[in-house]
Amino acid sequence: MRVIFDPEPRQAAEILSPEEDRLFRTRHDVIEWRGEDRDAFYAAHLPGAEAVVGQQPMGRDRLDLAPKLRVIVNVETNFLPNIDYEECFRRGIHVIAPGGVFALPVAEMALGMALSLARNIHGEHAAFLRGEERWLFDGNRESELLSGSTVGIIGYGDLGRALHGLLGPFRVRVQVHDPWLPDGYLRRLGVEPVPLERLMAENRFVFVMAAITTENARMIGAEALARMQRGANLLLMSRAAAADFDALAEAAASGRVRVATDVFPVEPLPPDDPLRRVPGILFSPHRAGALTLALREIGTRMLEDLDLIARGLPPVACRRAERETVARFRSMPVSKS
Repeated sequence: MRVIFDPEPRQAAEILSPEEDRLFRTRHDVIEWRGEDRDAFYAAHLPGAEAVVGQQPMGRDRLDLAPKLRVIVNVETNFLPNIDYEECFRRGIHVIAPGGVFALPVAEMALGMALSLARNIHGEHAAFLRGEERWLFDGNRESELLSGSTVGIIGYGDLGRALHGLLGPFRVRVQVHDPWLPDGYLRRLGVEPVPLERLMAENRFVFVMAAITTENARMIGAEALARMQRGANLLLMSRAAAADFDALAEAAASGRVRVATDVFPVEPLPPDDPLRRVPGILFSPHRAGALTLALREIGTRMLEDLDLIARGLPPVACRRAERETVARFRSMPVSKS
């Protein structure tokens, strides 16, 4: 296939190993954007392109230039609102994104942060450095076990399923809130479907793993946090827009809820942002999914699906944009890997 390759903000060397890069350029006629005028580049190469790898705007004007186009691969991994999805659906153009590559890294980080919240590993480490550590039972007065506890997962997509898979040895009861999935489907996967209100009230550990949509922005606000059990643990691992950070900071500062977050409303968070001084929050600078292995998996899945589509088969390694849901996503675009 003739492929326009414009992966910015990703770099080719980040997402393709040397061997995969060789295979990519051997199997396909790759036309790579190298910093020239983008409009002129796309105008020149879209007429012959069968695939576009990248996340540049693909509105009706550009799609009209591409009569042979079969697939758009978003290697930034979000479905952004800069594509005329309806025209793609009408023409049978696949729009795919390998977002699942980050699921296991994020799930492992979520598990580690949950254990740290439960046993205050991070807090006692900092106290030790200050010479203020609390030995033996004195350092565990507020601790609890994840094992045998109750866990709520908000959002049962790639991230939620990956986390559930890691929780097996801990023998936890798992409740899930995901309005896009039928109750029966969730039960068959071994979890209990519940409304958000019940999930917030009934679990010691609440993991926010949901993508941001038009319906769920700021769903973790003052009302939802007030439902949580005293000293329960909230872990925000997917998107910052899922939470009201003012309410989150207030709940953490009061000691009513223990909080961990890997994401923030503004990234990088300014050095003078008052959130940095809120006690009771375990911080991670959006590094849960940022592993070299995950970035390389982007290239692997991209190649798998390009090869399938070249053979006249549907993509399976990446997630496809769906007509019923793609317009609801509200993820912020990634500015760098």
